[in-house]
Amino acid sequence: MSKPENLSARWTRLLNLIAARRAALSRPATAFLSQPEPRTIGSFARGRQLCAGNFVFAGRLVAAPDTSIWDVEADEPAFAEEQHGFGWLDDLAAVGDAAARKRAQDWLWDWIARYGNGSGPGWTPDLTGRRLIRWINHALFMLNGSAPDASAPFFRSMAQQTTFLARRWHSASPGLPRFEALTGLIYAGLSLEGMQAHVAPAMAALARECDTQIDVMGGLPTRNPEDLLEVFTLLTWAAVALGESGQSAGEAHWRAIERIAPTLRTLRHADGGLARFHGGGRGLEGRLDSALATSGVKGRHADGLAMGFARLSAGRTSVIIDASPPPTGAASIGAHASTLAFELTSGRRPLIVNCGSGQSFGAEWRRAGRATPSHSTLVLGSGSSARLSNDPRHSDWLTEAPRKVPVELSQVTGGLRLEVAHDGYLRSHGLTHVRQLELTTDGRGLAGEDMLLAIEAADKRRFDQAMDQVRLHGVSFDIRFHLHPDVDASVDLGGAAVSLALRSGEIWIFRSDGRAGLSLQPSVYLEKTRLKPRATKQIVLSGRAMEYATHIRWSLAKAQDTPIGVRDLTEDALEPATDE
Repeated sequence: MSKPENLSARWTRLLNLIAARRAALSRPATAFLSQPEPRTIGSFARGRQLCAGNFVFAGRLVAAPDTSIWDVEADEPAFAEEQHGFGWLDDLAAVGDAAARKRAQDWLWDWIARYGNGSGPGWTPDLTGRRLIRWINHALFMLNGSAPDASAPFFRSMAQQTTFLARRWHSASPGLPRFEALTGLIYAGLSLEGMQAHVAPAMAALARECDTQIDVMGGLPTRNPEDLLEVFTLLTWAAVALGESGQSAGEAHWRAIERIAPTLRTLRHADGGLARFHGGGRGLEGRLDSALATSGVKGRHADGLAMGFARLSAGRTSVIIDASPPPTGAASIGAHASTLAFELTSGRRPLIVNCGSGQSFGAEWRRAGRATPSHSTLVLGSGSSARLSNDPRHSDWLTEAPRKVPVELSQVTGGLRLEVAHDGYLRSHGLTHVRQLELTTDGRGLAGEDMLLAIEAADKRRFDQAMDQVRLHGVSFDIRFHLHPDVDASVDLGGAAVSLALRSGEIWIFRSDGRAGLSLQPSVYLEKTRLKPRATKQIVLSGRAMEYATHIRWSLAKAQDTPIGVRDLTEDALEPATDE
């Protein structure tokens, strides 16, 4: 069930409707001045599904053969957004045969007939921008073989949508929605006869958004890697389209592209997929490589943080860690309580993951996916390192989140070390979570240590109070390591280790120092392209903090390299290395 609209959202929707109705009176375009080269990437398999009448949007499957896409109804707003955004047009174009073209043509003319007067849920600036880009990209595909007079309503509708965007782009939420609206406006202004006057104002607005929304390190306020990829893709599309029409993107536009590219390379795992944090997925197959190649920007960030994430990489192994507080305010809508969580990928195979976003599986899955237990990090008690706001006006915002996250990345003998901490449990239990990760120079071993520390006198008093509340039985904790569904896990060596077999044939061994109970438990892997969550497993180290300092050590190493990989889990295993 969707949440009721607040007054501001209702007012914005009403203004959009009025602007859309007024735009219907605008002077129509009659032809293309130019057409950007289609750059959107579709899926042949999804296109075939659509031709067969299987509609898969927002994690829902509706089987409706011989039914117009506009007669398919679902309760979730996200389902309607995918319909009216026309992203499915990429998939039909990927099929490209006569049947796929017939579907595209029928559904396009049907949309114009039903919603071209400014009605329906598709009249928001971001969806209109997304839709215009697809219509322009695939115009030849859709108009080929149609009647000579069929193009008139097509151009009339695009002119109407362009006029609507020119009036209402500013009502789109800052971030990805506004970038979609402005890129669509630039595309339409460059491509359609009579719409050229909209290009310069859209370029100026896009430059302002680049300056305000893309920080100096090439990151977004939401810290969502997949959103960053989408924004980067839109910026490169707009820059290339301007270049093809004889114009040039502004300086702020190019600076944003140059800042984002190295950040995306930092957030990309060894298998080419993005780290899955703060509601983002791996990214559409091929989109990251295509966008980076189109941008022409080389290089990556030097050691340090990129959009609040730290990266350790060596050999064929990548480790990406959330090393910053969660986003705050409106940017925290959709953000996750994932501070200090990490993902590890070996070659082309993900090993340690986060559960991912449950957005497409309903409110309960969405809420569960945002909580700390759905991430590969330490969880104190049954809680989370951040919580959802109790304020009904901002019920989707994260609150009580970590505020201080000190980070230190250094070279040590035999590898790279990251030391990071957060104070998310300080107010509730007086404890600071400290995590140390050390990746060997060959990428074949990762040693970790998780600590719960009561450091200051006030912290110790708060910890004593927490101990009194549990009658001195200790504060329970779990350290979770969620596994990718393709990993075959089994407990061996008398319960002291877990063997992890990858489909590549690699075998990794997980061990701990025995100070916490080790178990293999059920977990889930959430992907928006799937119809339901995928079952998987997680390694869990469980224990109780009884003192002001609790230390748990663990390691991951390739089986064949265990004797010479990660250093033995002795008391000094993670002590600073000394120069000899």
